Parts: sequence; C-alpha cells; structure tokens
Amino acid sequence: MEPLEGTTSGALNPVDVSTKLQRIAMLAKAAPTAALTSLAHHIDVAFLEEAFRRTRKDGAPGIDGRKAADFEAHLQGNLLDLLDRFKSGRYRAPAVRRVHIPKGNGKTRPIGIPTFEDKVLQRAVTMVLEAVYEQDFMSCSYGFRPGRSAHQALESMWKGLTAIRGGWVVEVDIKSFFDNLDHRHLRSFLDQRVRDGVLRRMVDKWLRAGVLEGGELRRSESGSPQGGVISPLLANVYLHHVLDVWFEREVRPRLRGQAVLVRYADDVAIGFSNEDDARRVFAALPKRFERFGLQLHPEKTRLVRFPQPPYRWRSGEVGSSTSLSFERPETFDLLGFTHHWARAKRGGWALFRRTAKDRFRRAVRSVSDWMRDHRHWSLEEQHEMLSRKLRGHMAYYGITGNFRRLAAFRTVVVRLWHKWLARRTQRGLPWPRFVRLLANYPLPLAEVVHSVFRRVAKPST
Repeated sequence: MEPLEGTTSGALNPVDVSTKLQRIAMLAKAAPTAALTSLAHHIDVAFLEEAFRRTRKDGAPGIDGRKAADFEAHLQGNLLDLLDRFKSGRYRAPAVRRVHIPKGNGKTRPIGIPTFEDKVLQRAVTMVLEAVYEQDFMSCSYGFRPGRSAHQALESMWKGLTAIRGGWVVEVDIKSFFDNLDHRHLRSFLDQRVRDGVLRRMVDKWLRAGVLEGGELRRSESGSPQGGVISPLLANVYLHHVLDVWFEREVRPRLRGQAVLVRYADDVAIGFSNEDDARRVFAALPKRFERFGLQLHPEKTRLVRFPQPPYRWRSGEVGSSTSLSFERPETFDLLGFTHHWARAKRGGWALFRRTAKDRFRRAVRSVSDWMRDHRHWSLEEQHEMLSRKLRGHMAYYGITGNFRRLAAFRTVVVRLWHKWLARRTQRGLPWPRFVRLLANYPLPLAEVVHSVFRRVAKPST
C-alpha cells in the first residue's frame, strides 16, 4: 500500500487520531452545555484510514456489491475521494440494503447493510460524535459505548438489586424502537451539542437515505436502520434525552426509596425498593415515551414483584430441623438472562442469573440447523465449528450462577452431534461408538468464564 497524504511518514499514525479525539473530548467536557460548531476539520485522510481500520472487513456488501477488499485495493485514492466529497458536501448517502434475520421466536429482525465506503465514513463521524457524547452519557447507559459491555450492565443491575434487597422491577420494552425513532426529535437533541454544519448535513443524509428492500426504495421521516455504524450512537443520544436525563433529574429526586436504572441500547430495566415509586414510574413511562414518538409494548412492558425472600424461621424443639417459609417472587429477563432469587450455598438468599428460556431455545435451534446443513462435513471440520460455537456461547452466558444451563447446553450439543452423525449412514451410530469418537474429538467443557469461582463440568456423554 502506498503512503497516504496527510500523515507524517505516509503511514497510519493512530496516536495523531487519538490526540484529536482527546482534544474533542476535552473541549466537550469543558463546555457541557455548549453546542460545538467546529468539528469536521478534525477528519482528514489519516482519520479516515483509522476509521477504515476499525471497520469490520467481513460484513456483507451493500447495494453496490463492493466488498472491503475492493475498497482496500485502491485505498489511497478511495479515501482521498471520499474525504473530498464529504468536505465539499457532494457525498450522496446510498440507501441501505435490508435483510431479515430470525429472532428465534418465529419473527425476524430487519437489518440494514450500508455500502462499505459508507461504513467507513459513518465510522469516522461516529468517532467524532462519540468523543463529544461520552462526556454527556450517564453511568446507567452501557450499550455500544467504548469500554462498556453487557456483562457490566448485568453486574450493575445485580449489585443494585442486591443492595436494595430487591423490591419491584419495571421491564421496559420499546416497540420497534429503531423503526420509530423520530427524526425531528433527534435533530432537536443533536442541536443541543453538535451544530457543525458538515457533520449535521451528513447525519441528515443518512437519515434520509432510505431502505432498499425487494427492489423498492422506501424513505421515512422516522427510523434509523439497525446495522448502520452510526445508528447505535444516534439511538443512545435519543434515549439519553428521553429516558436517562429525565429519570436522573426529574424522577429520582421525587422517589421515596432507592432505585437502579440499567439501559443497554433499547433494553431497559429499573429496580425500585419502594412499591409506590415503582407503580408511579410504571404509569408515567408510556406517557413519557409517547411524547417523543415511541410506544411501549403493552405485554412485554411489565411491573414485576421482585423482593428478596425474607427469613421466617419456624420454631422447633432442640435437635429438630427448622424450615423456611416465604412467598416466591417473580422473575424478569434482561440481556438474555432470567434474574431470580435463590438460596446460596452459605444459606442466605442471593440474586442469580440463568440463560433465559427463549435464548436457550434459540441457541439450540441454531446448532441443530447448522448440523443439519453441514452434516456432510468431515469430523474434523464439524468438531472445530462446534467447539467454536460452544466457546462463543460460554463467553457470553458463562456467568456465576448459570453453570447448570451451560452444562445443559453442552449436553444438548453432544446429543445433536450424535443425532446428525447417525443419519450419515443407514446403519446409524451406536452410542458406545460415538463415546469413543467423542474421546478423540472432545468438545469444550461447560465453564463459568466471568467468575472468580472457576468450575469445569465433567465430560458429558
């Protein structure tokens, strides 16, 4: 690759880009209520090259059919041309190609796929806006933010509910959030912090780009296609104003008890120690969201009774066993985990998380479908892919208290492998023979990855 103009030595210098982002962050932090009007000049060829480096190269192509390798083949010229069109305002945001992926409940989730060139530019603009809004976003927000993860969101909810000993939880489900995100309100929110003409013009072009589906181009005054590089940031900006700021500045000061709010993109759960607080907020939430063009799902948004079970010991004679009586609380789901109270090993009550039933079924169905479609593969290839799937499952679901579900999932995978291998021949595959095969091609054992207490299951056959 030939040297790029705009860099010191003709090669990528991530330090220079990092310094620019730090300057933007310092400027935004120093003026928390000011609207920044000069940001686009930070984006140069080196900045675009860093954006190219951060952009996934294995994604599906957009409507132009160009892949990352095609763009990289003439990287210098493509970046220079992209920068010129961006700065001059001649860049035309292409429509995104919409595809539908299964959600596991018989429904599908629409995903928008931009062109690769558009992804690079979206990444560059996102880097600038991210440096600004990371100074504004609140600690309750975890989704699609640098240095934050779903496991941190789960830990925050775990710590919060444990500290207040449970109580009441409001599960919030926003109906088709990415499709109903109102452009008018979004522009109003952006006006409060970013008024750089070049950046705002570019964001407007992406919002108006439209979606190409089935050969038909559709444009709307609402929505931000899932799959776009900049969409998660715009979603965070929207819900930052609609929910986070409102809850912290208007709701929390009026509460009688304690509360914990956790939001990962549009997945929201709020825990309360006081029942009256929970009911008042539960009644106010639909009105708050409707004000900004959003609706809560009437069935999935619910108020859950979730107190920590109390100790009520029955008196008994010396030497007789004592029993514990309590009213079982409900459960709630967050980020693929069902939260529930259970007895800990030391005898007290603790908050546990296990893989949600719908996520477990979805994972099993995914493995089964893959085995059906690839049953002709060699044993070595199947073993490698199944091992990868198991490790990926445990990398997310492997948290403290979920060991049984992890072991159950591994057992199901083992059984599915035997099932589809047996169908490769009319004689079938006797179980003892499969056990010997499994000894030569062992699958990863169930493991609690995100815990200081490391437990490994015995081989399951």
